[in-house]
Amino acid sequence: MIEQATPGPPGTSDGSSTPVQGKPGRRRSEESRQAILAAAYELLAETGYARLTVEGIAARAGTGKQTVYRWWPGKADVLLEAVTVHARQHIPLPDTGDHAADLRAFLGATFAAATAPTVEALRALMAEAQIDPAFGERFRATLLTPRREALGALVSRAHAAGALAAHLTPDDAVDLAFGALWYRLLATREPLDERLAALLTRTLLR
Repeated sequence: MIEQATPGPPGTSDGSSTPVQGKPGRRRSEESRQAILAAAYELLAETGYARLTVEGIAARAGTGKQTVYRWWPGKADVLLEAVTVHARQHIPLPDTGDHAADLRAFLGATFAAATAPTVEALRALMAEAQIDPAFGERFRATLLTPRREALGALVSRAHAAGALAAHLTPDDAVDLAFGALWYRLLATREPLDERLAALLTRTLLR
């Protein structure tokens, strides 16, 4: 999971950019949903997670708070969908046959996506997942597991081709890569940059 200073969520809730077709009511409903996701991102950047409220999100989106609650249990789940869609939209899963280039591109895009306000959302969501077990399950299922599976596909291809470092399994490689990401996000706050993407690529592959 996961590049402008105040990025808005993509055009549709499934991460595609194809407009929703169908009845006017469905289009209006989707427009409201996307307005809510964009409002959550904007307010997160302006106020921080602690001051973010469902009421504020609804007001910024021009909807009622019950419209927000129709789709999400609370503000954390609004941000979770926004971040998940952002990751699908901005992080490619390349398959060029060059395992090093593919891995570095994936990691570079993943790190580049973790900029403000997405980085604030990721920190807040991880913290929320530690104190709310039910949300933690949704966080893992919605964001962490799909991101892990995407990177796992890359390193599994490298492993099958004999390109993964001999002492690593694909699971080990994913743990190391995402472990570095979350350690920098939550602990040291050192940059997530191309240098780290290159270092991890050299470490994980032969």
